[in-house]
Amino acid sequence: MRPLVAFFLKGDRYTDPIDGKSYRTFLPYGYASVRENVLAPGTLSLERHRLFWLYLKNETSFFSETLNVLHFAPEQAFLKKFKKLKNINYTTTDLNSPIADVKADICALPFKDNSYDFIICNHVLEHIPDDTKAMQELYRVLAPGGTAILQVPYQAQRAITFEDNTITDQKKRTRIFGQYDHVRVYGTDYFDKLRSIGFHVDALDYTKNISEDDLERYRICSGELLPVCKK
Repeated sequence: MRPLVAFFLKGDRYTDPIDGKSYRTFLPYGYASVRENVLAPGTLSLERHRLFWLYLKNETSFFSETLNVLHFAPEQAFLKKFKKLKNINYTTTDLNSPIADVKADICALPFKDNSYDFIICNHVLEHIPDDTKAMQELYRVLAPGGTAILQVPYQAQRAITFEDNTITDQKKRTRIFGQYDHVRVYGTDYFDKLRSIGFHVDALDYTKNISEDDLERYRICSGELLPVCKK
């Protein structure tokens, strides 16, 4: 159905920078609450995907340098494009996904120390009960000088991350945590936790590099921080 929906919504008001296609509107998306006009019909990208793509394209050598890349829970918005890149050695991993190259637990990765120059792990850690161990594993397999982009859903107004395993009702968990299968709501202390693991972390507001017109055209949330982590 995706090509049909994309064709039906063709226009020139909003553009997905990942495939360059434009639409008269994007689709709604959400669990706890529905966000209107955020899901690009062609790539199925959301705000965070488009922000990440613009940073990757404009500020990194990802598309030109020879890199060993590890991608957790590979998003459909990126998978085909990354697989076509000749300059990267691209490995996808996930515990359950049928499209992942390597089935692996993020808390016990089967990869050697310092194996990957670039790690992509977006909206994964909020699902992991022992996120400390997961972060340690990400740090272990990242090469010295390497980069890891570790996006999570977080609440900018929340200073301290919130967890409560006694909440078991799925509807209540969806309302509180955003999705029933999220185990926490991250606060801004998330960036400090990454630093405590050993990463050098830049909580980058890359939306400041994007004009207001383009933020609206690409449907990107102003002020969202990208966790750009170095080793």
